[in-house]
Amino acid sequence: MSQQDSGPAISGWAVGGITFAVVMMIMIGVFQVIAGLVAIFNDDFYVVTQNYTFDLDATAYGWIHLLIGILLLLAGYGLYSGATWAAALAIVMAVLAAIENFFFIPYYPFWSILVIALCVWVIWALTRTGATRST
Repeated sequence: MSQQDSGPAISGWAVGGITFAVVMMIMIGVFQVIAGLVAIFNDDFYVVTQNYTFDLDATAYGWIHLLIGILLLLAGYGLYSGATWAAALAIVMAVLAAIENFFFIPYYPFWSILVIALCVWVIWALTRTGATRST
């Protein structure tokens, strides 16, 4: 009998942190989809700040939110499924969601900053050693 060394064991704390990050990512995706649908269906919901350098129509931000939200949901599902592509997609989508919410700060400041903080936490949790290994 031969034993195969699959590397160091992943601690329970790491698995819990990764699971929490995936759940947060799925929640961020749902939040993004809801915010996108609100902006698409009710263009006047978000108050537009005057003289903002990156002034887009709220509907345009809505479509961006919706697309990023759907991709975050897919990445979260992929991580739960153990797909190898999901970790890279999850990190890229969390970065894009954080950047997109930075541009959305004048429209919905507290919410955008909260989503940015959650995205940073998800990126941190997914880049830990052994985070992408299947358990």
